[in-house]
Amino acid sequence: QRNAGSSSDGTEDSDFSTDPEHTDSSESDGTSRRSARVTRSSARLSQSSQDSSPVRNPPSFGAEEPVYSTRRVTRSQQQPTPVTPKKYPLRQTRSSGSETEQVVDFSDRGHLTGKHERHFSISGCPLYHNLSADECKAPTERQLRYKEKVAELRKKRNSGLSKEQKEKYMEHRQTYGNTREPLLENLTSEYDLELFRRAQARASEDLEKLRLQGQITEGSNMIKTIAFGRYELDTWYHSPYPEEYARLGRLYMCEFCLKYMKSQTILRRHMAKCVWKHPPGDEIYRKGSISVFEVDGKKNKIYCQNLCLLAKLFLDHKTLYYDVEPFLFYVMTEADNTGCHLIGYFSKEKNSFLNYNVSCILTMPQYMRQGYGKMLIDFSYLLSKVEEKVGSPERPLSDLGLISYRSYWKEVLLRYLHNFQGKEISIKEISQETAVNPVDIVSTLQALQMLKYWKGKHLVLKRQDLIDEWIAKEAKRSNSNKIMDPSCLKWTPPKGT
Repeated sequence: QRNAGSSSDGTEDSDFSTDPEHTDSSESDGTSRRSARVTRSSARLSQSSQDSSPVRNPPSFGAEEPVYSTRRVTRSQQQPTPVTPKKYPLRQTRSSGSETEQVVDFSDRGHLTGKHERHFSISGCPLYHNLSADECKAPTERQLRYKEKVAELRKKRNSGLSKEQKEKYMEHRQTYGNTREPLLENLTSEYDLELFRRAQARASEDLEKLRLQGQITEGSNMIKTIAFGRYELDTWYHSPYPEEYARLGRLYMCEFCLKYMKSQTILRRHMAKCVWKHPPGDEIYRKGSISVFEVDGKKNKIYCQNLCLLAKLFLDHKTLYYDVEPFLFYVMTEADNTGCHLIGYFSKEKNSFLNYNVSCILTMPQYMRQGYGKMLIDFSYLLSKVEEKVGSPERPLSDLGLISYRSYWKEVLLRYLHNFQGKEISIKEISQETAVNPVDIVSTLQALQMLKYWKGKHLVLKRQDLIDEWIAKEAKRSNSNKIMDPSCLKWTPPKGT
């Protein structure tokens, strides 16, 4: 039997059980009958208020039982409910197996780490962990004893490795390479080594559980290497290839059509039948053995998707894989007697409202540090000049992309200042002549410490030492063929851009 009522101060209380263990045996029969007599309207009002409340106050089983009255309470007579501390719903299971929600009252004061004054989740609540806020701030006596014990164990660490031990470790490394874990004995204390071994065992156990549940597969869908033409490339990042290919760990690719296969035999049969020797699309630039092809993502969807999947293996921030139709891809190749080999590419939106001239840019690893990255960047700005627009790469840039762009902007500005003969210079004029965004120009000038603020004006300092250094580097370079020639470009802007 359950009684519902309202407290004498006008606020609503939760249901209170009248079981024998919760009632006072000293209460008289008259008091019990008075507390049990509840009008039907009062019970309905109390029940509706409890159902509409998102959380319920738990019954308080103290030494003194609250006194319940049978007086009917209207809404106009109710006092405003005082602000209650934060409540966290905990799931508990009854003996019958059904889940019920029990609300436990916790204050938001203190944090389990002792570093914060308040907590915002149950995991950081000191009371949930049967602690007080003050106990979390100061270490307990047990924690101090454990800390002293650990410090004592770590004193037993050996002073260092002997010559024989170092030779043994080197021999083990040369024999097994990366196929086995390095020897860890005598590198730290036995206590820390034991902790490391326990962490390894627990991590492997958790990974095994996830694998059995189907949440991860062997190798975590990470392709380790790809066979690409005459190169074998180690990958840097994860790429969302289909699972049946990703779990192999090694892919075989046709360097012309970019189709990916599972084995060397399938690749050999494919190469015997593949008629592609260059990317699809129009060849818009050729100088010597270097060519650039414009590929429409809408007309050559499969090729562009494969190109994006390949690029994601070497780019961390790339998010575009399959939605390639709104983009144009400019693929740079190097030709020989076997075909046009992929050097790199960049993509740009057909209609960019922010005048981005590059959405994604990549130089293949086998062609890095040879000047091809700057050629791709220079080509993107060459297209912007033909379009009579000011361009800028889409953010965020990858680490290698940021280094390449900063180097290119520096070179452009130093060349412009070297050829400039006037006394007054304008950022807008530099931007119009080089097609570089003014924001990128200002950031580069600040990085070179060539932009100063003096007497209410911004001044551009022509640092001759930087210009002389750049001239010396240009004289040492013999890769004159690594410069884009505007006269070799045969291209008109696509309609609608």
